[in-house]
Amino acid sequence: MPFDALAFALGAAILHAVWNLLIAGSDDSRAMAAVMLVFGTAILAPLAAVTWNVTWQAVPYALGSGALELVYFALLAVAYSRSALSLIYPIARGVAPILVLVVSVLFLSATASAGSVAGIVLVACGVLCVSGPRRQADVRGVAFALAISACIAGYTLLDKEGLRYAGPIPYLELVSLFYVPMFAAVIWARRGTRAMRSQVRVRVLVAGLGTVGAYGLVLAALDRASAASVAAVRESSVLVATLLAVVFLSERVSGLRALGAAAIVAGVALVSLS
Repeated sequence: MPFDALAFALGAAILHAVWNLLIAGSDDSRAMAAVMLVFGTAILAPLAAVTWNVTWQAVPYALGSGALELVYFALLAVAYSRSALSLIYPIARGVAPILVLVVSVLFLSATASAGSVAGIVLVACGVLCVSGPRRQADVRGVAFALAISACIAGYTLLDKEGLRYAGPIPYLELVSLFYVPMFAAVIWARRGTRAMRSQVRVRVLVAGLGTVGAYGLVLAALDRASAASVAAVRESSVLVATLLAVVFLSERVSGLRALGAAAIVAGVALVSLS
């Protein structure tokens, strides 16, 4: 993997972990997520307009992806208001690629190598470790994380097909235009104007830049290296998010949870590179 591609993929992983940290540490994660998404969509709009290349065949995939992203951000905002970042993030990010592989094998005629199967087992073990001992497990948090991972897997599969009919940046903007206004409107109706205005601050704007920047860095990495290697490096965001949770949110991460996060990263890397 070329050094510049590695740097871009690591940068994407860090930015993704950072904007999740900012939502998790917010005093109103739902309102913050809404303002963050509106800002990110606005930033991307000029670039999408200049590079617009979308055919009508992309629209159904973008609609489906937008619906799943709507549910994804709704679940993410609620999950971070109730459970730890160091629990939600590793499971949600780690299980999603495994679900994509399983669906691809079962319904899309893909094949799974021995390395992929070993990676799935490793991720499963990692999830159990991150969840913690049975009597101490945050069952609700794990359920949220698994639901979030299902959304990620779903819109990933749709986006893979949708990008056959559109350029990456305009496609992302199209998806955002389908769900961001709806998400923001629902949060505005529930939280009120004051709650939304209170989130128009630097940290939220940084998070919005982070969502766009992470995607841009992934595109840059994919232009220089294989998708498998980029996907493997991106999963380092699991370890980054766990570390950030300890440093900035003062979460108590046990040795077992840290080991589980590392196992998830290793398992996904094994699947990506197999």
